[in-house]
Amino acid sequence: MPGSGTAPPPTAALRPPRHRVDPRARRWWTARALLTVSGPALLTAAALAVCALLFFPGALPWLGPLLAALVVPALAHLALMPRVRYAVHAWELGERAVYASDGWYRQRRRIAPLSRVQTVDTVRGPLERRFGLATVTVTTASTAGDLTIRGLSDAGADELSRRIGAAAQLVPGDAA
Repeated sequence: MPGSGTAPPPTAALRPPRHRVDPRARRWWTARALLTVSGPALLTAAALAVCALLFFPGALPWLGPLLAALVVPALAHLALMPRVRYAVHAWELGERAVYASDGWYRQRRRIAPLSRVQTVDTVRGPLERRFGLATVTVTTASTAGDLTIRGLSDAGADELSRRIGAAAQLVPGDAA
């Protein structure tokens, strides 16, 4: 209240979740970047350079900056993104909630109360299977969307799914 002389209570900072994802997730994210972002950009730059050298040698002076504009961000993405994602991606299962942080460019932290858990899914895409990894998705009764934990080992994902399911059954539901 304005003028009342009482300050609002201080808000506690949200600490990062305790558990890291599997270290193999960095290689998985690197492979994904090569297939989706960095690889196509590098391939395009290489094709342009070869075509210019073979058919249009006079184009190299103005094509060089364009190639650099393709190559430098692609290499930076390839080198930095997996490291940043690994530093950010973490999870924790508490007595009353599941807590996860993810992202690399747009980072987010999400807490889902176990009393609101509806389903727990474990997904293994083809590339994830190649690296022995899986993704756990916790669907809640929320409009904010799912809570997703990527980059878990196969066994770790199965165990976490089991633990979340068991913990959700032990927590009393919300009294609405």
